[in-house]
Amino acid sequence: MEQSKIRAKWKSGAWIIAACLLLFLGSCGEPKGKQQTETSMERSADTLSKDPTASASISFQDESGGNIFADYQKIRMALTNDDSNKAKAAAENLADNFAENQQETNSMVLAMASTDDIKAQRQLFSELTKKLEPVIKASLSGGTIYKQFCPMAFDGKGGYWLSVSEEIRNPYFGEKMLKCGTVKETIRK
Repeated sequence: MEQSKIRAKWKSGAWIIAACLLLFLGSCGEPKGKQQTETSMERSADTLSKDPTASASISFQDESGGNIFADYQKIRMALTNDDSNKAKAAAENLADNFAENQQETNSMVLAMASTDDIKAQRQLFSELTKKLEPVIKASLSGGTIYKQFCPMAFDGKGGYWLSVSEEIRNPYFGEKMLKCGTVKETIRK
């Protein structure tokens, strides 16, 4: 009789443990995947910033072009992650890569580095993308870059950005609309 009570208690306890385990595993699934995706993209930008030619998929004709693209990607990731402080720091690094004949672009980057307002940073990033796209295209010597577009950015005017991944990660809305956008051009060399 004692054994049957112990078995009954054990079965009810096992049932509760199994239910909790399923609940825990189910609730952790999505954030873990999202975290892994963000980490791999951050790692990609970090790899480019340390050695622009280290990425197996992207290479540049010169170190300057690689550094500009790596810092640009750091800004993109910071804005995607809604982190104005990291965007600010990456913009400061990017400013060091411009020659004197690129004063307009440098001024734009310095303005981004001097504000904590993520909305202003995103607007400046859109303008920066327009300025840097031809520079990055000209400097690219191998690999694939994706020109992406969000039609809803800036009150429906839309905004472009360049990415190392075909997967959409929207820097203009961050978590709010992370996957809003499409690939408009695949740039290959």
